[in-house]
Amino acid sequence: MLNENTVAKILEYGLQQGADFTEVFVEDSVASSINLLDQKIEEINSSNSFGIGVRLLYGNEAYYGYSSDPDEANLLKLTGNLGQSQKEGQSVDMQSLQPQSIEDIHHIAVNPETVSKSERVELLRELDNKTRNHGDDIQQVTVNMSEKKRSVLIANSEGLWAEDSRNYSRMRLSAVAEKGDGPQTAAESPGVLGGYEFFQDLNLEELAENAAQSALRMAAAGYIDGGKMPVILGNGFGGVIFHEACGHPLETEAIRKNASPFCEKIGKHVGQSILTAIDDGTIANKWGSCNVDDEGTPTQKTVLIENGILNNYLSDRIGADQVGISRTGSARRESYKFAPVSRMRNTFIAPGPHKIEEMLRSIKFGLYAKKMGGGSVNPGTGEFNFAVQEGYAIRNGKIAEPVRGATLIGKGFDVLSQISMIADDLDLAAGMCGAASGWVPTTVGQPTLKIDSILVGGR
Repeated sequence: MLNENTVAKILEYGLQQGADFTEVFVEDSVASSINLLDQKIEEINSSNSFGIGVRLLYGNEAYYGYSSDPDEANLLKLTGNLGQSQKEGQSVDMQSLQPQSIEDIHHIAVNPETVSKSERVELLRELDNKTRNHGDDIQQVTVNMSEKKRSVLIANSEGLWAEDSRNYSRMRLSAVAEKGDGPQTAAESPGVLGGYEFFQDLNLEELAENAAQSALRMAAAGYIDGGKMPVILGNGFGGVIFHEACGHPLETEAIRKNASPFCEKIGKHVGQSILTAIDDGTIANKWGSCNVDDEGTPTQKTVLIENGILNNYLSDRIGADQVGISRTGSARRESYKFAPVSRMRNTFIAPGPHKIEEMLRSIKFGLYAKKMGGGSVNPGTGEFNFAVQEGYAIRNGKIAEPVRGATLIGKGFDVLSQISMIADDLDLAAGMCGAASGWVPTTVGQPTLKIDSILVGGR
C-alpha cells in the first residue's frame, strides 16, 4: 500500500489541476488456481498484482490512469497528465484524510495460507473420482479450484481513507457425457466470499451427482420443437436472465446514457404485483458481497422492483449525481486498471407464494428449464438469447422427457410482465460479470418461476 503522505499529495495535486474530485485506488492481490483435467493436474498457477489507479472528476467527466510503479514522483506525473485545466499550482483546500471504520461481515474460519497444495490436489482428485463413478458414459471431467485475496485502499479528496480485504474461493466442476448423438456438458461452480473452509464444507457427493446426472440426462435427450410457450424457469442460476436482460439496464451506467428501457420508469409498473427484485451487497460471505464498494461507499440492500413497481437503480458516484438518486454502494471494478462504474452484486428475484406443482398444473405443454447455460444480451434494449443447459418438456401438467437444444429468446423488459407465478425455493449461484469496469464476482438468483409466454428456440 502507499503511505498517507504520498496519497495526500496525489489527491491535492489532482485538485490543483482544477478537478472537482480526486480519488486514489491501491490494490495488492494474490491469486492461485489448480486445474485437474483427465485425472491429471494440468496446471498450477499463482500470481500477484499490485497497482495504483488515479481518477480525476470534472463535473461528470472522468479521467483515469494507473501504474504499477509506487514511486511518488511517477504518481504525481500520472496525476498531472490526467489534468484537464491550466490551474496547476493553485492553492486548494483539501479535507484531511480520516480512516473509515469498516465492519467486516465476511468471516474467514480457515486461512488459505495454512493449507498445503497437496491437500488441495487430493480434494480435486476426490471430486473427479466421485463424478466418474456415475458411469462409463462420463467421457471427461474437469475440476478447478481458484482462490484470490484482494487488499484495497480507497482514498479521496473528500477525506475518505478506507481499507478493505476480500477473500474469494470457488470450485468449478464440468462433466461431459456422450451417448451416441454428440457430447453434452453440465457444470457446477459454487463460490463464496470466504476462506478455505468453503472447500472443506462442500458436499462433494451432491456436486458430483448434479453435474454428472445432468450431463447424462441431456446426452440421452431428444430435441424440443420451438415456438412461443409457457416456461418454468428453475431456481438459482435461472436468475442469469434477470441479471443480464434486466439488471444491467437498471445500472445508472446505462440509465445516465439513456441506453436502457427502464429510463424514467421509477414509480411505474414494470411487472406483475408478484414480482420483487433485489440487489443486496450485505449478505454474509456471498460471492458478490462486499463491505464497501470500490469508491469506499458502504454496501447496502437495494430493492430494485417492489410488487411490480420500479423502485430504484444501482448507482455509483457519477451515476447517482447524473440521474439524481442516492448512491447505493454499487461502484465496482475488476482491478486498479479500471475506473469504477455501477455494477450488480447479489441480484435476485424474491420468493413468492407458489409451489412448482401449481405451476406445472397450469401448463398443458411447455418447457421446464431446470438450469440455464450461457447466452448473449443487448444491454441497450434488453434483448437476450440464452441456452438451456438442462431442460424437460411439460405435458399435461407433468414434467416429461428431457429435451436438448432449447434457447430462450426475448426482451427483459417484456418478460417481466409475463412472470405470473413465483415459488418459495430461492437459491443463489455464483458467476462472473463482464462490463465497462472489467470482470467482477456477482451472484444471480431466483426461486422457480413461471413465464406465461416466451419464444423458445428449438433445433
